[in-house]
Amino acid sequence: MIEAKSLKLENSVIVGIINSRQDLAQSNEYLNELAFLVHTAGGIVLKRFVQKIQIPNPKTFIGLGKMDEVEQFVIKNQVTTVVFDDELTPAQQGNIEKILRCKILDRTGLILDIFAQRAQTSYARTQVELAQYEYLLPRLKGLWTHLERQRGGIGMRGPGETEIETDRRIVRDKISLLKKKLVTIDKQMATQRGNRGALVRVALVGYTNVGKSTLMNVIAKSEVFAENKLFATLDTTVRKVVIGNLPFLMSDTVGFIRKLPTQLIESFKSTLDEVQQADLLLHVVDISHPNFEDHIQSVNQILSEIKSLDKQTLMVFNKIDAYQPEQWDETDLVTERTSKHYSIEEWQNTWMYRFNDRALFISALNKKNLKGFRDRVYAEVRKIHITRFPYNHFLYPEQLADGL
Repeated sequence: MIEAKSLKLENSVIVGIINSRQDLAQSNEYLNELAFLVHTAGGIVLKRFVQKIQIPNPKTFIGLGKMDEVEQFVIKNQVTTVVFDDELTPAQQGNIEKILRCKILDRTGLILDIFAQRAQTSYARTQVELAQYEYLLPRLKGLWTHLERQRGGIGMRGPGETEIETDRRIVRDKISLLKKKLVTIDKQMATQRGNRGALVRVALVGYTNVGKSTLMNVIAKSEVFAENKLFATLDTTVRKVVIGNLPFLMSDTVGFIRKLPTQLIESFKSTLDEVQQADLLLHVVDISHPNFEDHIQSVNQILSEIKSLDKQTLMVFNKIDAYQPEQWDETDLVTERTSKHYSIEEWQNTWMYRFNDRALFISALNKKNLKGFRDRVYAEVRKIHITRFPYNHFLYPEQLADGL
């Protein structure tokens, strides 16, 4: 795999833009998330730069005046990494590197770097490596990466082939080999899924860092890695869960994120097969996040891309213990009351109405409302179970044990 960067904290700055597609508030939200990504990757954000520009500069993405401002800050503060919130073209990245003389990343490159750090299993490492090489291929211009100095001698190098052409051929060969390796692993995983029998399958989906792994640990009584960082979980974890005397399979999948790199969606399609094969989706949402409704839309967009949006779904609003509505003064005749002032009870009424009473509000960390959550999941799984096994009606709600 392309080597992941050191976990030593790196001085970084982040750069975003304001245009017709994202206003100041959205730009700030994206940069907050980008700063969290930098933290997850092992960096510290010293400053953020924002420019209002309708069409990005084709050479440097931001204007030359703003670029000069960034350059002065980079030099003065010994910044080693500059991260752009939007994807840079290979030409833009090369030009910016010449000006700033430091490491230049865009959101895609940063997410790939985090995935490289977090991948634990051979399958996840192979998926990440494939995405890295596909991202690298168009960016080889002007770089001699020395991926391999020699390639088998006679017959392996064309006449007059330049170093950059050698690099491209090496990367294409690696991409081809990784794709073949993934096909083999996919077949093995399909066999494993087939061997699980006809048990009902439940999949946890949601934005990254919403508490899916914590909820998995509570429900399945397992020890799935959970951390307050983005993409703490890359490998899909499947556990057998029994509520009352009803067994089913629960899977915890990789978290989604806005502007998720196309390379990762493609290379992680097989991991997302767990979602496609699921009978019931639990869409976990961090209701304490000020823009959780945007997160819901981002997750639904990716579910649509993998043809899973129409699956039976329960909305699970997590972290109700951390939710803090903005205060609103009824005597204030200027400030309008909006959804940011809603109480948890008001959000419950809103989303239960939107989803026909298929919304649950819990705290996985503090185990609040988990009894109701468990009962509802049991009821939904039981409906599917009875449809699949119509002559096996031995399961009743009164058989549920108290607590988790």
